[in-house]
Amino acid sequence: MHAVIVALGAAPGLGFVHTGHERAFVYDIADLYKAEINVPVAFDVVASGSTDIGADTRRAVRDRVHDGAILARCVRDIRMLLLQPQPGGEIEEEDSLRLWDDSGIELTAGRNYADIGEADF
Repeated sequence: MHAVIVALGAAPGLGFVHTGHERAFVYDIADLYKAEINVPVAFDVVASGSTDIGADTRRAVRDRVHDGAILARCVRDIRMLLLQPQPGGEIEEEDSLRLWDDSGIELTAGRNYADIGEADF
């Protein structure tokens, strides 16, 4: 899930529920699928009588993530969470990248503003 977040250009540390950690957003997204994947795997591994619970659990979670196409769902869910859905339900992507700060100023990205005075924008 960390790879999906980074590939989409989101910050892994951008946490909403989990905060104060460099992977807070990764944990937030993982929680979306915890009840569907991790909880059943934990019960299945224990019920199987495993002698190496840690390794068997990691392999079982890996298999369920792969089998359930969770990464494709992560892409859809992250885009839905972070992007503004349009009235038709589709998420519209902008081609322009913008910069902003706490003062509310929004500027077009990809330009050096170091030589421009404050009055110019």
